Amino acid sequence: MMFELGMVCPESCVQDICDALEALDALSVSVEDADAQSEAEQALFGEPGMPPPKEAWQRSKVVALFAKEMAAQDAERILLVQDFFADSQSLGVQPVEDQDWVTLTQSQFQPVEITPDFWIVPTWHEPPAQAKCFIRLDPGLAFGTGTHPTTRMCLRWIASQVTPSVRVLDYGCGSGILAIATALHGAQSVDAVDIDEAAITSTLLNAKVNGVTLHAGHSVLAVGVYDTVLANILATPLKVLAPLLCSHVKPTGHLVLAGILERQAQELQLAYAPYCKLQVSDQEDGWILMTATL
Repeated sequence: MMFELGMVCPESCVQDICDALEALDALSVSVEDADAQSEAEQALFGEPGMPPPKEAWQRSKVVALFAKEMAAQDAERILLVQDFFADSQSLGVQPVEDQDWVTLTQSQFQPVEITPDFWIVPTWHEPPAQAKCFIRLDPGLAFGTGTHPTTRMCLRWIASQVTPSVRVLDYGCGSGILAIATALHGAQSVDAVDIDEAAITSTLLNAKVNGVTLHAGHSVLAVGVYDTVLANILATPLKVLAPLLCSHVKPTGHLVLAGILERQAQELQLAYAPYCKLQVSDQEDGWILMTATL
């Protein structure tokens, strides 16, 4: 059995309290919205791969896990007399029953519907009966598990637009989810590139799990022109990469860009204006998908 110490604190105190708990040998420290499931609940989201705009909520609940009850109680006593804890409140020490943490963690990740017949399915789940096409993908280090709006919009585009026998480039492949999706939808040749070695390894492993063949490596792998070029990264690098990405799209080919906030649409259109005419093709939760036919 383990023991958890809970407390509610203002945003300004969260970092000091977390640092103190770690110094007091907490096994883990988690922070969540103390007003979750209420009208005061706040959403904290940053751009993909970037930290959220704030480290905590206005009223944050901090929970620290300890191996022994006395250690949790000692941590509580020490925190209560600290100046930075003055505006915070302890919720006390509670026992935590032993659990199958692997099963508990896995239960938090359910199949993700992209279209009614196209799904992202963790390896420990059976695919839904209606899934005619699905990608096996587990949460991992590389960005792109199908849960973020930018990834879902790209996958929806792939499901509706990718045709057999095309050549595809996934620029900034992350987990490889987009490259794998194009292969499952009939793409004949798929190149997936990234600057992160972990992403390349992840892409190759995920491709093997899904029984598809693709090439993954650094940017030098991208050679020539492609029927479709996908880039789900961030607005700033997308602007810098405009001439490079467009140079890889063959005449009448498709350019698909994501990782873009609604307010960034015009600056992307201006950056790509010398090469193509970008348009907003999809939007979800403040994010947009921009596409062009060259």
